[in-house]
Amino acid sequence: MNRPSLLALLVVLLASPIGRSLAAQPSPVLSALEGLYPELDVFYRDLHQNPELSFQEEKTAAKLAERLRKLGFDVTTGVGGTGVVAVLRNGPGPTVMLRTDLDGLPMEEKTGLAYASKVSVKNGEGQTVPVMHACGHDVHMTVWLGTATLLSRKKDQWRGTLMMVGQPAEEIGAGARKMLADGLFKRFPKPDFAVALHNTTAAPAGRVEYVAGYAMAHVDSVDITLYGKGGHGAYPHTTVDPVVMAARLVLSLQTLVSREKHPLEPAVVTVGSIQGGTKHNIIPDEVRLQLTVRSYKPEVRKALLAGIERIAKAEALVSGATRPPDVAVTEGTPATYNDPALTRRLTESLIRTLGEKNVGEAQPVMGGEDFSEYGRAGVPAVMLWLGAVEPQRFQQSRSGGEPLPSLHSSGFIPDRERTLRTGVTALTSSALELLSKP
Repeated sequence: MNRPSLLALLVVLLASPIGRSLAAQPSPVLSALEGLYPELDVFYRDLHQNPELSFQEEKTAAKLAERLRKLGFDVTTGVGGTGVVAVLRNGPGPTVMLRTDLDGLPMEEKTGLAYASKVSVKNGEGQTVPVMHACGHDVHMTVWLGTATLLSRKKDQWRGTLMMVGQPAEEIGAGARKMLADGLFKRFPKPDFAVALHNTTAAPAGRVEYVAGYAMAHVDSVDITLYGKGGHGAYPHTTVDPVVMAARLVLSLQTLVSREKHPLEPAVVTVGSIQGGTKHNIIPDEVRLQLTVRSYKPEVRKALLAGIERIAKAEALVSGATRPPDVAVTEGTPATYNDPALTRRLTESLIRTLGEKNVGEAQPVMGGEDFSEYGRAGVPAVMLWLGAVEPQRFQQSRSGGEPLPSLHSSGFIPDRERTLRTGVTALTSSALELLSKP
């Protein structure tokens, strides 16, 4: 007797009102999810109530590891600190890596939800801070677990190796590098493909969007310390004022984007912090600036960083500074590049699954994601955008209504059921497209 495919089995979801909204016609990927959804909803709310900071995700990782072991995966914990790698081998075929991030953010939740986070912990500096899943990593983990569950239950529908990666510390851009340094692609199979989803408030729930090529930016944090000669504010002629030096530097840095870079190459140089001085009438000895620098192409990134150092040194020299400035790149995340051929393949599959009206092309953004590290390590990779806003609320906002809370907002909360169902559908569909069929 022929067994129904997992794609066909998932269609039971369409019996629900939310399921019917996902596709214009019965979808081949949606069904075993219907019985699974209540369990995923409980899991999501538990994750949301109990977020953990970057590299502190011990309990979160343990929850994922426990469930994947029960599903029959070979699970390794502690990879790159708190990372989880779970491997399910199912005969000859490609190796497909599905990645989720684990960490929350140091901010207080103000959603008013019954399951809102009330967690506070000590950060790396020993300060007590509130923690919230304000970027939707709880969504990502729940979708990831749902996909692993469906694929483990229907191994007769695919062949190859499924590699589930739970990555720590995405929010500080360090987890992917640390997992790779800990032998992610040496201790475990090197994937033929890597796929991830990231929820977004730029699309309604029920919709999946894609970008081929550069999708997210290089993100570099630059710290600059300018040195002057402090003194009394009433006698500026006896000083070298680093506050004035900093003011000129902020304006001069903008010419890197407006005058030194090709106008069609995206780039951002933002001075997000200036700190110096203690009192109205005291000229300080030094001023510190913190910058975020965004770009897509490596050559643009290189030129921006070199230009920042050059301009900072020039401003110090023309001001008669007592010493050259300190300029340091303290954090960096490479640009996320979605493999065009893989993007096209997955997009075609998603259109068949969700319906053409629920899949569309997005614009590249200047945000950053360390999922980019896996592509740089030689694996064709794609990150898809998962809409997370209740559709009517999304349309009202776009029509001039109340602005939506963004990611990293204390008021961010996804349209839970529709977002989770669509995410599991999309990620499962993508995995099945890449894993060779029996």
